[in-house]
Amino acid sequence: MSKTFDKFTGVIFLLISILFIFESLKISGSAYGSAVGPKTFPLILGVVLGLLSLRLLYETFKLKSEKEEKETFNYKRFGIIFVSAVAYVFLLEIIGYVLSTFIFLVIAFQVMEKGKLLYTLIIAAFFTFGVYAMYVQVLGGSLPRFSLF
Repeated sequence: MSKTFDKFTGVIFLLISILFIFESLKISGSAYGSAVGPKTFPLILGVVLGLLSLRLLYETFKLKSEKEEKETFNYKRFGIIFVSAVAYVFLLEIIGYVLSTFIFLVIAFQVMEKGKLLYTLIIAAFFTFGVYAMYVQVLGGSLPRFSLF
């Protein structure tokens, strides 16, 4: 991407992470005396987003000013991922987290880089089940289940 776009994106995501952290601190703690409560996962995500934003800003300012090439945006790829993200949101409650996330990731990975379908399926499955296991089993949260039956 362009240097200006990276700076703008880094600042925007840093502001979003700060907002995310402050809002997650407003969530009440665990009622059972556990160290892991409902605010733990959003707080961790906010901190990670903030650190990644700072890294992006650091790398953007660290790079020497190079002649920027005019980049063209691929609207077809953006459109496909945008439509699949909207469909993901609507299908999340209907077909559940695991299936909808897996399908969304497969579509997104294939749009970004066609081919290597086996690797796409493996990575999507590991990510989907990994997040599910971490959130449901470790943190004790709940995610939408398959509700057609």
